[in-house]
Amino acid sequence: MALVLDGVRVRQRGETWLHDIHLELSSGMTTLVGPMAAGKTTLMRVVGGLLPPDAGRVVVNGKDVTAISVRKRSVAFVYQQFINYPSLSVYENIASPLRLARSFPKKDMDRRVREVAEIMGIGDLLDRRPAELSGGQQQRTAIARALARPVDVLLLDEPLANLDFKLREQLRGDLKDMFRDSPSVVLYSTADPAEALTFASPTVVLGEGRVLDVGDVADMYAQPPTLAVAATLSDPPLNLLPGVVRDGRIECLGSSFPAPGAHASGRNVVLAVRPHQVTIERSGSDVLEFPAEIRLAEVTGSETFLHLMLADGRHLVAQLAGTQLFTPGERTVAYVDPAHIFVFDDAGGRLLATSAAEVDLHG
Repeated sequence: MALVLDGVRVRQRGETWLHDIHLELSSGMTTLVGPMAAGKTTLMRVVGGLLPPDAGRVVVNGKDVTAISVRKRSVAFVYQQFINYPSLSVYENIASPLRLARSFPKKDMDRRVREVAEIMGIGDLLDRRPAELSGGQQQRTAIARALARPVDVLLLDEPLANLDFKLREQLRGDLKDMFRDSPSVVLYSTADPAEALTFASPTVVLGEGRVLDVGDVADMYAQPPTLAVAATLSDPPLNLLPGVVRDGRIECLGSSFPAPGAHASGRNVVLAVRPHQVTIERSGSDVLEFPAEIRLAEVTGSETFLHLMLADGRHLVAQLAGTQLFTPGERTVAYVDPAHIFVFDDAGGRLLATSAAEVDLHG
């Protein structure tokens, strides 16, 4: 099975929501990751036939389905909100698309309903109505209904976003196993980079209606090609600091480190570092030092987010292990190992260097 988006563009209310999207997706699971307003739901609505594009084509298995109505497409949709028929039992909710599909043999309906219910862990709830279910059970029912009828394309639009943390973790593993070898094209959207990394499936990074990158999510996380991709795949958000290349070193707020690769003195760069790579204990002789004032210690139990204000008024966040108590207004020093810094071009946001790759500062 194959899904191709060929130059898809969408304009709404005088604004472009999708900019000439070109994608080729094969059977199995693909993760679509991006922040709010990135265009994820709009793209899925176009694929599902709920929103016609202003330009471009949607091609499924070699057939142009752009002008085909959603009722005539082989597609299923799972939304963030639990959408079940409240008057029907779980069994009838799951069976409903099979009853509508004239091509599905009625003699196989009961077997299929019970099969997908067991897959989703709700096999013992088939006689209940949605109001008698927990939020997680309702979402499992909605997913089971989408899975009941075999389709060419299955769309899941942030289906776990409204669930509690423990249930999200459990369902992530279930869905990852379920869709690994699916014969359908499964497109799963999320705003949570941790979820995209957990699925470890082919990943499309979307931002402001544009495809920022496509590929292996672990590779993109380790070596993001642009600052936009790095920011999308970083939660908590990246710390961004100004830098400039001078005489073979990169200077940043009073600290400096050797510039890897070629040298282009005077070039402005952006230094990005993830919060878990910021410490308040010196870990070596070559680390960068940033004197700072503690503004807030945000304790979550397993870790502490220390919010710091640097001398020039910029903010820096350190993600520290465990519960650690600090006094607001207290002075400290933040340390960053240069090996954990991403160096981006200040003008275009292109990656120039990571700890694993040398930089071409002339590029």
